[in-house]
Amino acid sequence: MPANALLLGVDGGGTTCRARLTTLAGTWLGEGSGGPANIRFGLEQSFAAVLDAATQALRQAGLARRDLARTVACLALAGASEPADLAAAQGRDHPFSRLLVTSDAHAACIGAHGGRDGGVVVIGTGSVGWAEVGGRQYRVGGWGLPVSDEGSGAWLGREALRRALWAHDRRLAWTPLLTELFERFQSDPHAIVRWAAQASPRDFGSLAPLVIEYATRDDSVAIELLQHAAAHVDALAALLLAFGAERLVLMGGLAPFVERWTGATTQRHLVAPMGDALDGALHLARVAAGALAA
Repeated sequence: MPANALLLGVDGGGTTCRARLTTLAGTWLGEGSGGPANIRFGLEQSFAAVLDAATQALRQAGLARRDLARTVACLALAGASEPADLAAAQGRDHPFSRLLVTSDAHAACIGAHGGRDGGVVVIGTGSVGWAEVGGRQYRVGGWGLPVSDEGSGAWLGREALRRALWAHDRRLAWTPLLTELFERFQSDPHAIVRWAAQASPRDFGSLAPLVIEYATRDDSVAIELLQHAAAHVDALAALLLAFGAERLVLMGGLAPFVERWTGATTQRHLVAPMGDALDGALHLARVAAGALAA
C-alpha cells in the first residue's frame, strides 16, 4: 500500500449518505454528503450519491477526482445486507484502488464499539438490530418496508397515516396530529391511498418528525406510536442480548426520541457510542488497506 494512499468511509442510508476522507494514519481531510444510498432501491442512484459525497470530500481536501485511484473505500450502505444487492454493488465498476461494500448496520456496530463486541439497534428511515460477538455477526430485522423495519421513521409515518384513516372512518378519535396529517392531503382519504401506493420508505419517513413534534405536545396518538416504536426496539435489543451482546447502543436519527420510551432491560445495557457508522466504515477501510499491504 503506497504511503500516500487515502481512506474513504461512506455511511449510506435511505435518506442521505455521508462520506469522510482521511489519510492512512487517520488524519481528517474532508467530508461530503449526498442523496439516498439504499442500494435496494437503485444501485446507480446510490453510487451517484456516494460519488457526489466523495467528490465533495476531495474538494474540501484540495484533491481531485483522480485521487480516488489511490483510495481504499468502504461503502456502508442500506440494502447491502441482501445478497443479490450486495453482489451487484461489489461487481459494479468503481474508481477506487480497492472497494469494500458492507451494510450500514455492520459499520454502525463497528463504529459504536470501536471494533469490539457489542450490539446496536439502528433506528433511522429503516430499523435493524446488529451484533458482533466472538467473531460472529448477528442480524435481526431490517428487511425493509412493507414487511419489516418496525419502529423506524418509515414505519412511524406509515402508522400515523393508517390512524388518520382510522379517524376518518370513526374507528379512532381525532387528535391534533391526525388532523394535521389529514389536512396535508386536503382531507381526502383517497389522496392518502394514492400517495401511499407510490411512496418510498423515505417518503413515509418524512412524516416521522411530525409525530415527534406532536408527542412533545402530549398528543395521545403520537405518544402511543413512539411507545410502540420503543417496544419494537426492545424486542430487537432482547435478541441481541440473547446472542451475547453485553453492550448496546441505539443509533440513527430517531434514537434520541425513542430511547426514553424503551424498557428497563434495554436501558440497563445501553452505553454511549464510541463512534458512528462513518467511523466504522473508516475502521473497515483501514483493515482492508492493511490486508492489501500485507
